[in-house]
Amino acid sequence: MIIKIWGSRGSIPVSGKEYLKYGGDTTCLEIRTKSDDIIIVDAGTGIRRLGNQLAKEKRRDLNFIFTHAHWDHVMGFPFFKPLYYKSTHIQLHRCPYHSKFVETILSKLMAPPNFPVKYADITAQLSYPVAFPSTFEIGSVSVVPVALSHPNGGSGYKFIEDGKCFVFLTDNELRHIHPGGLAFDDYLKFVRGADLLIHDAEYTQQEYKTFIDWGHSVYTDALDLAQKAGAKKLGLFHLNQERTDRQMDKIVKDCRDRIAAKGQNLECVGVTSDMVFEI
Repeated sequence: MIIKIWGSRGSIPVSGKEYLKYGGDTTCLEIRTKSDDIIIVDAGTGIRRLGNQLAKEKRRDLNFIFTHAHWDHVMGFPFFKPLYYKSTHIQLHRCPYHSKFVETILSKLMAPPNFPVKYADITAQLSYPVAFPSTFEIGSVSVVPVALSHPNGGSGYKFIEDGKCFVFLTDNELRHIHPGGLAFDDYLKFVRGADLLIHDAEYTQQEYKTFIDWGHSVYTDALDLAQKAGAKKLGLFHLNQERTDRQMDKIVKDCRDRIAAKGQNLECVGVTSDMVFEI
């Protein structure tokens, strides 16, 4: 599978010369599978650029998966160009959310006075596959949800294809168990042996003292999880809105130094907009 990052910033989009390397768009990932399915994870501001690319390619059959409904993960949805083509068919997967969670968060997002175009005015064909409590399939990929430790809840995912495994755990606080969330050891079991782990790395140790229980992790805790789980590659994600390119480079260097000190082969990167992973 090929994973392309269209936005890795947390909380709010940013712009300016200090953010050129890592980018300023909020969470959006695109996964292209062996079966030629397209899976879109979250609809932060990065989805605008993704929509433009899909429009150019005339790709009309798409799958959406959401981690949760906080604004930085859905605020780009109304600007997703394929929504306004009658020939587009989008499956908005409810799993692991039951009832009408997906429809509700998106319709509220576009309801007056929040946005001038109503959800009911979307011309694309939308469908809502039934929710499953555990593993479900999208073409050649198996998708396994896991509860996130985050205010108001959320879901992380494991994507498995041809024995390769990608785990995405954004907005996950490893040091604090929120209602519905899990303990560190539970995430350790979930991540075990992943070819690629992309994990929330919002804070430094010093910053975290001020933001305990806000739903995000210290980057060294994300590194610890990857090391103990035997992951092959770690992507530091949900970059703090104040984190400049230079500061992020220092964080990545610190992680790599810690890995080298333990003599491990783990590869660590700061996740940038437009970064591509192939596993």
